[in-house]
Amino acid sequence: MKIIVHDTDAGMRELLDRPVGQRRDALLELVRPLGNPYVPMDRPEMHRGLAKLLDGDDARFAAALEQLREAKVWDRISESMAAAWDRLEPVGVRHADEIHVVLLLGDPDDAHLVGRSSGYLGMGGIPGVVMLTMWPTETSLAKISHAAAHELHHNVRYANVVWNPATVTVGEWVISEGLAEAFARELAGPQGLCPWTTALGGAQLDAAYERITGSIDVAGMENLTPYIFGDAVAAEMGQQPVGVPDFAGYAVGLRIVDAYLAATGRTAAESVAQPLEDLLAYV
Repeated sequence: MKIIVHDTDAGMRELLDRPVGQRRDALLELVRPLGNPYVPMDRPEMHRGLAKLLDGDDARFAAALEQLREAKVWDRISESMAAAWDRLEPVGVRHADEIHVVLLLGDPDDAHLVGRSSGYLGMGGIPGVVMLTMWPTETSLAKISHAAAHELHHNVRYANVVWNPATVTVGEWVISEGLAEAFARELAGPQGLCPWTTALGGAQLDAAYERITGSIDVAGMENLTPYIFGDAVAAEMGQQPVGVPDFAGYAVGLRIVDAYLAATGRTAAESVAQPLEDLLAYV
């Protein structure tokens, strides 16, 4: 696999340097490597962060970009993904020939991004592309490279396991997050885990585990958000809350995966393409 971490530092600087009326094309160029299945090419407003700059200037973006540059974010993402691929390649499963990685600044006014998500988000389930969105916070600057490894695990899994939005279940989504978190931990130790994965514990985690595993066969992406991301996100998206805390699906997924790994002696890297039913045997 060839991993291409695009120089969106230069691309975002170019966007910021252009007059407001000439920024749309620069934004389209930034998202072009992701392709139509991921970001509609003719709808740059779909990107909630940089789209703010299509209508006016915002000094926060130049300052944020400088923070990312000083933290060597692009270099660290490249190094993390190379190390991640070194672990995954020997497993010998299907994978994209190339993976295009695009990091973009998000919306500093998005409470979900900068608050609940600690300043970063990732999406890597479409083989061949990974999108990372961040706003610099102490946590996001520390964790973004681990998020890149997490998303690479997703990318390889879904080159082998079918993700059908109409039929995907709570079980598959929860397990995928648990596997990706366990993989990031294999690479970087406990600091590789997302903060929300370790936020739940004790009786609260036990209750979330019972609620989520009791709904493990619920299917259809439109029904899954509350079980993975929790009630607050579900409510914001107009979906019915189900009594689950923020990001509980990650902590529950990791608990299931850890039981599987302990029982089988396998690693998360070796389990990247493992069928869902094998892991659910440890619920």
